[in-house]
Amino acid sequence: MPAMEAEQEQHEPPQREEEEEEEAVNRLLQNINIQEKEQSGSTPPDLVEVEKILGYRFKNKRLLEEAFTHASFSGDGASYERLEYVGDAVLTLLFTKEHYFLYPDLPPGPLTQLRAANVDSEKLARAAVKHGLHSFLRHKKPFLEEKIQRFTQGISEYPLHSNGLVHVPKALADIVESCIGAVFIDSDSSMDIVWTVVKTLLEPIITPATIGTHPVTRLYQFCQKRNLAVKFVDLWKECTAFDVLIDGQHVGRGVCGLKKEIACNRAAKNAMDNIDRIFRDKDLFQDHECVNDNNVELSEE
Repeated sequence: MPAMEAEQEQHEPPQREEEEEEEAVNRLLQNINIQEKEQSGSTPPDLVEVEKILGYRFKNKRLLEEAFTHASFSGDGASYERLEYVGDAVLTLLFTKEHYFLYPDLPPGPLTQLRAANVDSEKLARAAVKHGLHSFLRHKKPFLEEKIQRFTQGISEYPLHSNGLVHVPKALADIVESCIGAVFIDSDSSMDIVWTVVKTLLEPIITPATIGTHPVTRLYQFCQKRNLAVKFVDLWKECTAFDVLIDGQHVGRGVCGLKKEIACNRAAKNAMDNIDRIFRDKDLFQDHECVNDNNVELSEE
């Protein structure tokens, strides 16, 4: 009996090894199957759902599929880049035309600022998130979902626009432009049809009454009015930060590891938040409206 038991014990390990090998192979095949599904062209965006969001039915469905295909997914194949190029130009022209007739007394400077606010990356990215367009994007970009989540959380503090305080994942703005480009091509260049889609996507449209001012611009305007010297100290390479000094006194700091420009903007915003408290005893702030009002009038510069 002991001999038989010993013999049995000698055969058991190979059996277990075979079972473990088989399980490993099955897991590998499962993973390969999942990857193939993810990478294959057999799972395009749900075009019907996208058409419902846009309020437009495509004659050429391939255009819409292309509009939601990132270059990282397609490799050498078609991606949304060409449609994005078209959409960018069409959006600019549409808002130029709309504002020209809507605000006949507004000079070119304010018209330019108003157009820029309605077609910049953040405004378009907000539209993508609001309508869930990003969920249809086919891509292989690492960490894109995390960036989109951070963007969504960031804009929750600013209902209409952050004016440069939030990092925008470029792909979000791109797919809105590519959608506009696809509608423009598919509708035989009908500006009226495209404008109907644009109004739906970008609602609420920013107006002269709702446009905000960039934090750096606000800070300079405020300080120039009171003959205060402003200095930005670039610490971005050392600690991804900017400091703001006013008349040599530290007033604000902004930090952003993703983009230097945003760190600078945040420093200006922080300075504006702190400036009244820090300089309270200097009797410089008789006009408090400049500090607290984000919706100041458009500059003609």
